Amino acid sequence: MAASVKQMLEAANAVVPRLTPSEAGEMIARGNVLVVDVRDAPEVAQSGKVRGAINASRGMLEFRADPESPYHDKNFAKDKTLLLYCASGGRSALSGKVLKEMGYASVYNLGAFKDWLESGGAVEK
Repeated sequence: MAASVKQMLEAANAVVPRLTPSEAGEMIARGNVLVVDVRDAPEVAQSGKVRGAINASRGMLEFRADPESPYHDKNFAKDKTLLLYCASGGRSALSGKVLKEMGYASVYNLGAFKDWLESGGAVEK
């Protein structure tokens, strides 16, 4: 049976906890965290990103996260906590579910970049 985007998001949200910007800030302060912006490069260029975040667009995420891939990003490590965000929280939820399926145990959805901005979270251009 084919799944709709709504069903896919419900499944992702059921396994990837969503954090408030405050909760995410506390996790970042504790360390051993990789913040991942899954938006496309033009979105990041226009608005900036969470300070210290890496950009791994939704379309390349699996390739960046898989150590066997020639596109692997060494920042991805299964002993780190991963905090994901996008423009609204949908792509980051789906991304988190995929990363959990790939064996990343500690994965959270920070949700929307605008919520981080509005909460006064640190940003870099």
